[in-house]
Amino acid sequence: MNTTDFIRIENLVKRYQDLIALDHLNLSIQEGEIFGLLGPNGSGKTTAINCLLALLKYDKGSITIFGKQMHPDSYDIKKDIGVVMQNVAVFEQMSVWENIDYFCGLYVRDKAKRRDLVEEAIAFTGLHDFRKIRPKKLSGGLLRRLNIACGIVHKPRLIIMDEPTVAVDPQSRNKILEGILELNRQGSTIIYTSHYMEEVEQICSRIAIIDHGRVLATGTTEELKQMIKTGETITIESILLNENLLSGIRELPHVFTLTYEDQILKIRLGTANHNLVRILNFLQEHDITFGRVFSELPTLNDVFLEITGKELRD
Repeated sequence: MNTTDFIRIENLVKRYQDLIALDHLNLSIQEGEIFGLLGPNGSGKTTAINCLLALLKYDKGSITIFGKQMHPDSYDIKKDIGVVMQNVAVFEQMSVWENIDYFCGLYVRDKAKRRDLVEEAIAFTGLHDFRKIRPKKLSGGLLRRLNIACGIVHKPRLIIMDEPTVAVDPQSRNKILEGILELNRQGSTIIYTSHYMEEVEQICSRIAIIDHGRVLATGTTEELKQMIKTGETITIESILLNENLLSGIRELPHVFTLTYEDQILKIRLGTANHNLVRILNFLQEHDITFGRVFSELPTLNDVFLEITGKELRD
């Protein structure tokens, strides 16, 4: 094993009868990373996380965390892990402060130390004005912040965040993302899953794309972009085209896919000079009118679509 690996998953296999949820999954995560885990629904992300936390038995493979083998009774490892799952898990009958104190108490027995940690978590998540409020009276964004506070209050070395910004307003989302970056600066290694590509691109130092229980690609955002054919995506709005014209565009140099829906043409092209000029010349030669035109360099969404063949959706 590479001694620098903070987390190492080797040849992990998990079956549910005839369904193979994890198919010899291999992952290594370094200390100090914000590691993005991307995959379509049913790709194996949640199963992998549950196996990592020793909440699920697996059929084959090994999981090492902090240089130690992970088992269901590895409490010395688990005490340094914080979990923020997609489904908010707090107690409705307790106040914000009481919830955070309860979850901190699972790891920290000393009351004075626990009180300080709870106050730090409240300040960190911006919940001071809501400390006496019960969860049912909180907005969705504040409830997500409470969920995060409960997961990170004991200052874990490893934090697993499974879609922590689902269904929150932009202001709360920004607050959460800023908080994740700050947790990382303070020393926590973070595993982050999301269906929002812009979030992953914004905060993750390295990313793995998985599907059918296997890792399809791993790297930084820029490394992943270099793995795909897409060099440019040209979008043309308010354009009327028939099948003959679409066939003509498909035959232009460096075009490898196009979609046409609701009078919007989206063309994916390989890396080459003058792609846009060639497209516009074709439209001019055929006397085709159109509205707005814009060209984009590859995004993480392009990478995901090309590697998995699927759109990433909630």
